[in-house]
Amino acid sequence: MTTAKNKFIISFDFSFPVAYRMPMNEGKILALDWGDVRCGWALSDASQILASRHDVYYRDTLEADLEFLSETIKMHEVVEVVIGMPYNMDGSIGPQAEATLEFKTQLEAHLDIPVYDIDERLTSAEAERVMLEANLSRQKRKENRDALAAAIILQTYLDKKKRQS
Repeated sequence: MTTAKNKFIISFDFSFPVAYRMPMNEGKILALDWGDVRCGWALSDASQILASRHDVYYRDTLEADLEFLSETIKMHEVVEVVIGMPYNMDGSIGPQAEATLEFKTQLEAHLDIPVYDIDERLTSAEAERVMLEANLSRQKRKENRDALAAAIILQTYLDKKKRQS
């Protein structure tokens, strides 16, 4: 006999198509704040809860960039990559987003792990704000902006994955 006390209501959220759901793999995720000159990068912990700022890579040739990322992925046992997509404020794709999409395509062809992108609008501004609050010098802010932006991109991605799972 079922009473009102022991009835359960089960609901499912199908607001996002299954093809757009992000998988919950165990292992580290590498995030990139890709730019023309510098690439900030950050890593998650293996349980994919926390993003940590890592470093800034000064770009070279495409081949050297891909080799650096391949070595980094192997060294840190990365299971997926997320790259910040610099859309214009109105959501359109400008020249920087086009260049990032082209790099993402080349990176996907070079790697055997998934490469995702996520909107990165205002992450550099947020990184700058955080560093100003920490009273970092102009030089220190310049040195760390891209890596901190990558950590913000990654934490946004991790939080989104958690909400969707």
